[in-house]
Amino acid sequence: MSDDKMNVVGTNIAEKATMIWNVADMLRGPFKPHEYGLVILPMTVVKRFHDCLLPTHEAVLEQYEKIKHLSVIKGFLTKAAGYQFYNISKFTFDSLLADPDNIESNFRDYLAGFSGNVQDVLAKFDFDNIIRRMVESNTLYLVIKEFNTAKGYLGPDKIAAVDCGYIFEDLVRRFSESFGEEAGAHFTSRDIIYLMTDLLLADADLSQAGNITVYDMAMGTSQMLSCMEERIHDLNAEVEVTCFGQEFNPSTFAIAKADMMIRGGDPNNMRFGDTLSDDQFKGYTFQYAISNPPFGIDWKREQKAVEAEAALGEAGRFAPGLPKISDGQQLFVLNGLSKLAGNGKMAIIQNGSPLFSGDAGSGPSNIRQYILENDWLDCIIQLSTDMFMNTGISTYIWILSKDKPAERVGKVQLIDASHCAEPRRKSIGTKRNDISEHCRDLIVQAYGEYLNNRFYGDKGGIYCESKIFDSVEFGYNKIVVERPQRDENGEVVLKKGKPVADAALRDTENVPLAQDIDSYFAREVLPYAPDAWIDKKKTKVGYEIPMTRYFYEYQPPEPAEAIAERIKALEADIAAGLEMLFPKEG
Repeated sequence: MSDDKMNVVGTNIAEKATMIWNVADMLRGPFKPHEYGLVILPMTVVKRFHDCLLPTHEAVLEQYEKIKHLSVIKGFLTKAAGYQFYNISKFTFDSLLADPDNIESNFRDYLAGFSGNVQDVLAKFDFDNIIRRMVESNTLYLVIKEFNTAKGYLGPDKIAAVDCGYIFEDLVRRFSESFGEEAGAHFTSRDIIYLMTDLLLADADLSQAGNITVYDMAMGTSQMLSCMEERIHDLNAEVEVTCFGQEFNPSTFAIAKADMMIRGGDPNNMRFGDTLSDDQFKGYTFQYAISNPPFGIDWKREQKAVEAEAALGEAGRFAPGLPKISDGQQLFVLNGLSKLAGNGKMAIIQNGSPLFSGDAGSGPSNIRQYILENDWLDCIIQLSTDMFMNTGISTYIWILSKDKPAERVGKVQLIDASHCAEPRRKSIGTKRNDISEHCRDLIVQAYGEYLNNRFYGDKGGIYCESKIFDSVEFGYNKIVVERPQRDENGEVVLKKGKPVADAALRDTENVPLAQDIDSYFAREVLPYAPDAWIDKKKTKVGYEIPMTRYFYEYQPPEPAEAIAERIKALEADIAAGLEMLFPKEG
């Protein structure tokens, strides 16, 4: 989608979302500001269902009267409705408003008429309690009336499925902001999502593809899935795309499931539960995975289940190792890898920690070792700072592939796109930068051309840089260097004829995997410590990806003469100021 089209769509969607959110004006008092979303989100979903089903409402009622005595009626009713859901209540929003004295009982009757999959959505919103509170505050009728205005119409003839997804997305963002919650836990902006989809599909041949499966392990409102489906259909409208997702937040899960039903997909593929401790897709594999899981969040709640699965070894998802308890993002990477088919490919967002945290032999390092030695890491793209609503730190897109093209085998591409963003006219939280279409094109070009030491764009302005490394470049052997104890006479202390190591003199060295340890030791250690030796029983393999170092540009210091001139000028300026304050007498 071009930037112009995105801007037009974004404007229309923002206007519609703003109109819906303004319903909150009538909630002031009975509901606190951070509770507005508890009303607005489920009501938006219900109204979308209502407007989708309205054209076939009478046909569904007629069909229901014919087959209500049968034991299985679902298939007949979904066919009559034209969707994977239906409603057999006689009420519509118009008839509800025509009987204000019975608004509660009639509205509950209307909701009870929905099919089971919609009931599941409403249960996740805890909508029953919200209705009770609206009745107690005399706002239920007013809210329904406002949603039934022409401006509140959400039918598919006016609002396409993808646009409705934008509306849900915008409302969730506003709700998260009003709640004081980190909105980024549920919200990834479309500029980042489209970059991820384009990177995943950069080398895809969809000319003969039949069915493509896409998985998001932390799907939020499922917008990554819908964007991926959109991009695939841009390349080949005939391809069948089946989306699968899991989400732990009840309200965002409810929206994701509702969105899937409206788009005509299988709502059973949207599953509720904690991905780390309650995997809903055990045994499944997918061609693509795309996700922005939480980072910097501990996994204490899931610790028991995660450790139990890690103990299963290769039969589980977490065999390579476990990260720090304070940060579970690498667990999502392992989960995603376990779900990739033999030709699968994944794009996942992470912060800087998985690049380098943990020493040799630690869980984080072992996870990197597992990924690199299996040759699954394809590319890492460093994004600009201030790209997300809830954090201004640097973030990275990792591209992992189970089936690299021949030219990428045994290698990893790093792309520094930290200068490849354009400032927003108006920031959203800490999101001050966008990946424009021009920026996206540069990054995807850099990924696709796969060239080493190549700049794309205007170096001094918007640009990115590509570098390519052998996978072994990121590995090292951590060796323990021992020195002997010496007595008061300076003699080496022996035990069973061997020198006793002095713990106070113990040191470590990181030897690149590509180098021979003994040669390195002879060259780098023995000339300075002739009595040293390596305790080879303690050697450990480690991996890290010091991306900042690879793209560091040396800035020569300012010449001493220039510094002296600046100091001299500053001194003269200070002296002149003092002269004005304290003029000399006479």
